[in-house]
Amino acid sequence: MKRLAIVSCLAALAVAGCGSSSPTTPSNQPTVFTVQLSALNEVPPVSNAESTGRGTAIITMHTTKDSAGTITAATTDFNVSLNSFPNGTVIRAAHIHPGAAGVAGGVLLSTGMDASTAVTLANGSGTFSFNGVSTTVEQATQILAAPQNFYFNVHSPLNGAGAARGQLR
Repeated sequence: MKRLAIVSCLAALAVAGCGSSSPTTPSNQPTVFTVQLSALNEVPPVSNAESTGRGTAIITMHTTKDSAGTITAATTDFNVSLNSFPNGTVIRAAHIHPGAAGVAGGVLLSTGMDASTAVTLANGSGTFSFNGVSTTVEQATQILAAPQNFYFNVHSPLNGAGAARGQLR
């Protein structure tokens, strides 16, 4: 009887100790979106010389969360590779917008690309990166809650409203 009481007591202490001695901390691992870009995904689809443009954007959102799992800080990295554009195409802006597939929306989160950081696509291909882009808690929360309702696109002088686009997934 004594042995059963001791084993039961030790089991109870082990279970209680496991649950209360180390609180669970929320994950602060980054979220990575791989976005396939195409001129044909734009709204309306690009139908001029840049209609063959495509590429991939790797968007990495870094968040810090409190013990309740609420985002308290965020930054975003953008790594973009483009191809199949006409030689010499200039990419002058790149953003995340709200909008499901087939729906256009205003800019939510910009890479920060401007005239001084525009990229010329030699032979129709090129890459660019913007890392550590300041992201508000509200922006991060919205995007992470429903990434499929947001898209990333790049803009050129010929296609100011968007030259290639893809939904976040």
